[in-house]
This record gives sequence, structure tokens and C-alpha cells, in this order.
Amino acid sequence: MYADIIVDISHEHLDKTFQYAVPDHLLDEIDIGVMVNVPFGRGNKIITGYVVNLTKQPSYDILKIKDIKEIVPQRVKTVERMIQLAAWLRHNYGSTMNQALKTVIPVKDKIQAKQRKIISLVVSKEEACTVLEQFQKKHAVAMARVLQALINEGKCDVSDIQTKLNITAKTIQALENKGLVQIETEHIYRNPIKGTILQNESVELNHQQKEAIHTFIEDYNNKIRKTYLLYGITGSGKTNVYIEMIEHVVNLGKQVIVLIPEIALTFQTVQRFYRRFGDKVSIMNSRMSKGERYDQFKRAMAGEIRIMIGPRSVLFTPFNDLGLIVIDEEHETAYKSEQSPKYHARETAVHIAETMSASVVLGSATPSLESYYRAQQGLYQLIKLDKRATGANLPNIYVEDLRKELNEGNRSILSRRLAAMIDDRLKKHQQVILFLNKRGYAGFISCRSCGKVFKCPHCDISLTHHINHYGNELVCHYCGYRQPEIKVCPECGSKYVSGFRAGTQQVEQMLSQTFPTAKILRMDMDTTSKKGSHEAILSSFANHEADILVGTQMIVKGHDFPHVTLVGILAADMSLYVSDYRASERTFQLLVQAAGRAGRAKMPGDVVIQTYTPNHYSIEAAKEQNYEQFYDEEIIFRQMLGYPPIQNILKISISSKNEDALLAACQDIAKWQDKIKSELLTKSKRSALSAESGLEMRMNGREELQITGPIKAPIYKLNDIYTQIILVKSKDYEILTDFKDKCDIYVRDNVMYKNISVQYDFN
Repeated sequence: MYADIIVDISHEHLDKTFQYAVPDHLLDEIDIGVMVNVPFGRGNKIITGYVVNLTKQPSYDILKIKDIKEIVPQRVKTVERMIQLAAWLRHNYGSTMNQALKTVIPVKDKIQAKQRKIISLVVSKEEACTVLEQFQKKHAVAMARVLQALINEGKCDVSDIQTKLNITAKTIQALENKGLVQIETEHIYRNPIKGTILQNESVELNHQQKEAIHTFIEDYNNKIRKTYLLYGITGSGKTNVYIEMIEHVVNLGKQVIVLIPEIALTFQTVQRFYRRFGDKVSIMNSRMSKGERYDQFKRAMAGEIRIMIGPRSVLFTPFNDLGLIVIDEEHETAYKSEQSPKYHARETAVHIAETMSASVVLGSATPSLESYYRAQQGLYQLIKLDKRATGANLPNIYVEDLRKELNEGNRSILSRRLAAMIDDRLKKHQQVILFLNKRGYAGFISCRSCGKVFKCPHCDISLTHHINHYGNELVCHYCGYRQPEIKVCPECGSKYVSGFRAGTQQVEQMLSQTFPTAKILRMDMDTTSKKGSHEAILSSFANHEADILVGTQMIVKGHDFPHVTLVGILAADMSLYVSDYRASERTFQLLVQAAGRAGRAKMPGDVVIQTYTPNHYSIEAAKEQNYEQFYDEEIIFRQMLGYPPIQNILKISISSKNEDALLAACQDIAKWQDKIKSELLTKSKRSALSAESGLEMRMNGREELQITGPIKAPIYKLNDIYTQIILVKSKDYEILTDFKDKCDIYVRDNVMYKNISVQYDFN
């Protein structure tokens, strides 16, 4: 047996592993993640390393491979767990081990530790007072001032002494030489949370909130660890439920990770948690400095933090006593990584919790179909909150048909109802949020007169406009179907066939012209690029320094503004018809989440949804704010077409700068995949016969493994790199990971793929 070992976890060494032989007496103890001592270099200096892979295949001449000396007895369990987690990510999502390691282990850039020098008395206060009298008699004013300060305070920061008392370093040196004081260097952690006051907030919980908390605490005290889906309507007080659950876990000496999907949510969330838990709370996000991030990880490993809050990457906080993971707004797409390994935080959190005997709480007003489906199957426990915590009513929702607006001569971005309501709110000094979802900016093509959207006949996914050397085409991003551009609607004969092209900046300009006295704030990627810009915009709006907030998705998630009584959703279709099987789900979620920002306090709220397809089931369900109604419709669509959560999908992206090499590789892999498909199905059927529920793997006669492609990627050429994709479907996730592993081995050992990149993305 041979072990691949990294000899340091720091950034510059992660790309290099060294192979060692495993002595027979260590075979029973060796495992991935284990910390070992190995002889290194020509001098065989004994250094520490971590096992990242075990194999029976030597990488080079076995006569030159050294033996592992020993497994470290007092080893760091946290790092071992992180390496084992990296191995799990590599297996379940596909990547190199080094990519997985860099995902889970904080990069140890050489960050200068923040320090301060502390001056304190070496002698007793009585002796110091005697010396002070002598200094005063001799008019040694500077030394007398320092001594007096230390008699009063005990110890002081050297920089404070120098600046506030106007003391030079020479004076301090003189006192030290006299044996009166000592200087000590103290390491201090950078604190990313500033200006928050600890308060004991008394929140009156309603019956449903108390029941949810009781269910969790009773299970926890009985050592029952589960994944809970906390499905609560907008404004139902999910955060207060999280806080009570977290307090119970923290009081038992455990640690907690709280995931939030957007940096924009960090500000309000952290304020609420910090007011309750004080210095036990810290945060991590990409806007923090390297020094701040590094210090938080050090504090976490040292056990100084009990609660870590932040986006997806916070999941890998090196806690030793993890007791609970909370994922707020669990339906959000931000929880899926776009870099290899393309892991999902929800599934990864459940895995981490299982390995550390922790619980998981998933919270949302609009749960992902995957989570709700698992709750229906009994894999998660469903807890419902269907009343607003304040007793406030849900807002009134109006759906405005933009086809009718166009036919009646209104070519403005605002429907007549929405424009009138904005004017009304401005007169009443109430606040307005206007939401424009820019996802799929130049995506779907539709008729603005009758609302028809042009879809793929094979996939029920909207076609996307492409300009290439063939001319203008409409293309399906799932199966590669193509058809010529449509200029006249075949349904109604209208020439108003186009994509929707309006951004937040255009909306802001139009509002300034229409409502010249209104104070307007815009929140999108352009206005939030600087550190602290999220907090500045949200604080300004929360303090009622603006009347209207215009923005993208980041303004409609989780925020609580009591003076907002009107929300306008300018173009619901922009998310409804992107080229994605989850388009209806994401549209429903966005509409309900956006609507939930209105009327959260005592004043009633209104919501206006503008759309060209008012009869679509996701918009009708959003108008009623009825999740079950939407779920029942959407799950049928997923069953019919074999999309998650009914089946799993593996996307394999094959890329190269050399188009001819890519096409040759794609022809080769197409032959290989036909062969491997029959092997995997044979294996699947063998395992099915030996399992009680084995025959359930077969879906209504549908093939257990479907392969589409290779076909051109939606963006075939980007930065001079060509990409083709393969889509593989199966109900059994393990069949897909087997396919991925076999593909990995085939590509790695084949010289044809030397300059070809192959990446994997599940679901």
C-alpha cells in the first residue's frame, strides 16, 4: 500500500504530493486525512504530513519510495476531518484532490499577526508610589506621568501611553532599565464586527415558533440528530426560531455554523445575532481582508468562537465541537459552487453533520423542490410556520398583464397601476422596493403582444437567442436543438418579437424623470463592488434616507424594512423563461420572497407583479402565496421529463483551445460512453436484484442511464476556448459518480486528452 502525502497545508504546497510506502504494522491504522511523520529530502529530516490518497499503484520506482515513519499520536483531528471531507467532495462532485483541499482548508497565506505592546508595573503599587514621589521632586515629569497612569490602570497599551501622554520611546526604555516596568507583546485578533452593542432582547414568540423550538430541543436532548426543514412564510419569524435553537446548542458547549446566501444579508443578520450572543459570534465573507479571515479561522480552531456566520464557504469552519448547522434561505442558488468541486452546501452540510453528530436546520419561505420532496419522503422532518410573527397580514398581490398595457398604448417599464401606487406611497412618505431580475438578460425570446415564449419541442425549455456564423438562431441549451430566428409571431402575427432588455440603471433613470422629488437608491453589482457598500446602502434605506430602492435579487431576500408598503416586480418573465429546468421554481421563489418585503410591520402592504404570462402556474401560485399549489404542479413536470429531484443529472464539460482536438476527443468519448453505459447498467441491475427495493430504481420503463451528447455548450467559444457538453441522467446518484470516476480514469490515462479539460457538475 502506498500513501500520497502533502507535507504542508499552506497554499504554496497544496499542488504537490509525495508518495510513501505504508509499513505493514500501520496498515490497520492508516486512512485518508491521518497525520503522519515522514523522512523528507536528502537528509531524511522527519517532518509532518497528511495522507490525501491511498493506492496499491506506485507512482515511480519502488526502490526509491521511503516508508512512513509513524502516525502522529497527538494529531490535529480538525485537519484530518477537513482532508476526509475533501476526499468526499472529490468523490461526490468530481475534481482533483488539490481542488477539493483548497476548498475545505483555509489558505494559510503568510499573514502578519496583529500585535500590541503592553506596559505594566513590575514593582508593587506601594513601591511605585514611593518612586513617583521621587520623580516629582526631581521634576522627571514624563516618567512621573507614565508611573501615575500605571498606578491608576495597572497596565496600558504602549501606543496609547505615547500618544495620549506625549511620551517618547526613550522614556519607556528608561523606566524598563530601572526595573520598574515591563513590556509584553500581545497578539490581538482583527475583529470584523464593529459598533454593535450587546443587548438582552426579549422577543415574544407565538405558539408555532414555540412548538418548532420545542420539537428541536426535545430531539436534541434525546441525542436525536436530524435534518429539519423549517418552512415558514415570509415574516413568520424564522430567525428568532434559529436563535433559540442556537442558544440551546451553544449552552451545551457546542458550536454552530449559520449560512446565509448573500453578503448583503450579513449586515442585518449579524446585528441580530451579535446583540444576543456578543463575542461568541463572528463572520466570514469574501469582502473581508485576508488578515480578518485568517484571524477568524484561528479563533475558530482555538475554540474562541461559538457561532460562525457567512456564505457557502463558512461551512468549512474548523470547529471541533460542531452541534448545529443552520442554512437560511436554503433554496438559494448561491449555495451551489460554480468552481470545482461544484458542491452544494445543503448536501455537504448534511454529510458534515452526520460525521460530527450534529443537526441541520434548513429554513425557507419557498423551499427548494429537492428539500420539500425529501421532507415528503421522510428523509427530512418538516416544521411549518404559516403565520406572520407580528400578526401582520400577507400583502395584497396584483398581477398586471403587460400585453394589455402594450395594446392600450403604455410602453413604459411601469404599468399604470404600479406608477399610481408609487405616487401614492411617496405622498404618504412610505417606502417602495422595485425589483428587476436581470438573470437571462438577453435570454428568452417572446412575443410582447400575445406573450408566447418560443420553447424547445423536446425539452420544454425556452430557446435562447444566439448570433453565430450561421446567422441568428434560437438554440436549446439542453439538447442542442436549433431553429432560425423568428421575426413574426406564428400565433398572432405580431412583429413585437424580442428579448426583454432593461437594466436597473435604466429603471433608476426613468424613475428620476417620472418622480423628480423622490430619493432613489440602486443596489446591484455595480453599486456594491466596494467593501462596506452593501451595509451603507441598506443602512441608508433602513434609516428612511431614501424613498425607493431599485435593485436585483440581493434586495428581496431576508431584509426587514418596516416602512416598505409597496413592492414592484418589473418583469417576472425574465427569470421564468431562462434556459433552465428550474426556471419556474426560481421565478416562484423570487416573486414570493420579493412580495414578503411588503407590509411586514403595522402598515398593510401591496405587491405588483408585471408579466406577459399572467396565467403561468408559478405566477398564479405566487399571487396566492401558496407553495403547495406550486409544488404539486412543478413536481409533475419534473417527473415527466426526469429532472431532479426525481432523477439526477451529471453535466460533463469538455474544453480545449484547439477545436480539432476537442472534436476528435468528443468522437472518441462518444464511443467510450456507449461501452461504459452497458457496463454500469449491468452492475446496477446486479445490485438491484440483491436489494429489497432494487426494482424501484427502474422508472416506469425509462432507461436507468440516459446519455445526451457530446453537443456544443450554450456558449461554444469563450476566451478562445471551445466547449462541448455531455448530459447523463440516472435516478441512482451512485451510478453517476461511477460514470464520473470511470470517465476520469479513461481521460487521465489517454494521451489524446493531454490538452483537454474535463469538468463535472451534478444537478
